[in-house]
Amino acid sequence: MDYSLLFFVMAAIAAFLVGASKGGLPMVGVLGVPLLALVMPPVAAAALLLPVYIVSDVVGLWAYRHEYSGRNLAILVPAMILGVGVGWATAKITPEWMVTLLVGVVGLYYCATVVFRKANAPPHRADVPRGLFWGTLTGFTSFVSHTGGPPFQTYVLPQKLPKMVFAGTSTIAFAIINVVKLVPYWALGQFNPSNLEVAALLSPVAVVGAVVGYKGTRLLPEKLFFRLVEVALFLISLKLIYDALFK
Repeated sequence: MDYSLLFFVMAAIAAFLVGASKGGLPMVGVLGVPLLALVMPPVAAAALLLPVYIVSDVVGLWAYRHEYSGRNLAILVPAMILGVGVGWATAKITPEWMVTLLVGVVGLYYCATVVFRKANAPPHRADVPRGLFWGTLTGFTSFVSHTGGPPFQTYVLPQKLPKMVFAGTSTIAFAIINVVKLVPYWALGQFNPSNLEVAALLSPVAVVGAVVGYKGTRLLPEKLFFRLVEVALFLISLKLIYDALFK
């Protein structure tokens, strides 16, 4: 592939957004693959960004080492690993547009529940049956197109966790899954020396993004933080549905 100046500009922006999401701003991370897909095939874009995700995960793991929900991680991580396995097993027969549509519909479903939910509704409990379902779906969609955010948020947001605990739980869960995804991505031939070199060049940008994202998460008022997550989820879900049906 011919790496042009436009490619590197888009790739740098995507890497910064990926890093910012690992710092605690999940509303921007899902934009990374679609942005890079403007200048390269979507599957190749997802593979190129996976090492960048992992490098920025290191910053996120350090930043949130004391702020996370252990119960949620105990429920979600095994289910997410199962979802990655399902994605790997069905990679050659699952249309990407179908996964994209599913993720968009899930996101809109959650947004609809927010609109119709009572303002003083009690927080949901981190229960095992729902966690296994949404965790498996999160792992599956994360493997196929790095779009595990909407199903993850659909499960965790109703729990009304403190802002930093929500961000830390998300960062740690996806950090584990990104390492797990290395094996099937490698087995499917998605890595080559060229894209690994580009990923190495982009990694410092992602680290800067992670630091900025962490500081931004701490500064944002809690109510505004979650409102931004919900608005971003709504807009991203609409975009995913459009991409699935009309592209």
